[in-house]
Amino acid sequence: VQLQASGGGLVQAGGSLRLSCAASGITFDDYAIGWFSQAPGKGPEGVSCISSSEGSPYYVDSVKGRFTISSDNAKNTIYLQMNSLEPEDTAVYYCAAAKFCGRLWYVHGHYEYWGQGTQVTVSS
Repeated sequence: VQLQASGGGLVQAGGSLRLSCAASGITFDDYAIGWFSQAPGKGPEGVSCISSSEGSPYYVDSVKGRFTISSDNAKNTIYLQMNSLEPEDTAVYYCAAAKFCGRLWYVHGHYEYWGQGTQVTVSS
């Protein structure tokens, strides 16, 4: 299983980025995909999770209304559209795969597979 995150970069506050997580070795019929962020000196924080077998995606409160997670099954890729970015969003963003999102979607240990991170830097 491989998860390849990309799309990070440097953006001014108020700007937008779209992160991608390309998966191989799994399908989104069988796995949920979550996004985590990790700021310098902090632990990983669950940002969002999407699953084909569950209802609406999950979001941490701080990104609701600004970030949107979506999937393209044909490309086996999950996207995280990040709008109205804030300096507080600066972090390395990781995607990860779990059997489902569920009530523990934001817990690091809930996920089986992890990709490498992509850096997001938001300047003020």
